[in-house]
Amino acid sequence: MGVKHLLYVFFLFIVCMRVGELLIAKRNERIVKAMGAKEFGQAHYRWIVLLHVAFLFSFFIEALMKGATLSSWWPFLLPLFFAVQLLRIWALFSLGVFWNTKILVVPNVIVQKGPYRFLRHPNYVVVVLEILLIPLLFRAYITALVFSLLNAYLLSIRIPVEERALAMLTNYKEFNRPRFFPAK
Repeated sequence: MGVKHLLYVFFLFIVCMRVGELLIAKRNERIVKAMGAKEFGQAHYRWIVLLHVAFLFSFFIEALMKGATLSSWWPFLLPLFFAVQLLRIWALFSLGVFWNTKILVVPNVIVQKGPYRFLRHPNYVVVVLEILLIPLLFRAYITALVFSLLNAYLLSIRIPVEERALAMLTNYKEFNRPRFFPAK
């Protein structure tokens, strides 16, 4: 299999994961809304969706334009990418029906298991790392830089909205743990 075919397979893998996540999120949304969940951050949600769709297409197009060439760092980047996927799965399973792409908060319910015992936002750590690692694997440096900056900007909006919502409807303030990196 040539590197170009590898790019196609890798891209298809990522797209299938995202579609699967959207299906899970839609199912979970119905469940938690039936439990009384309130939604927050609707104004910025469409921008997050647009960022993720544009990111995938930008990565794919830039990688193709650069000849679908693997980075010389791929032996380090690919296992790191798969380790990040394990963190994603751990976060998703830890949240169970409370995992979503939207900010949906069920009053008086807060998840404190899995990676959420150590970090407030392990899923955002995953997204930050993916937006960096995926393009770097195929030398799509412009995509890595531009979308890392755009994602940082959107997360600077989203995270405070999410934390205010959690503080308003749960005892979130009582759980003092770091946002992104485990404490020493």
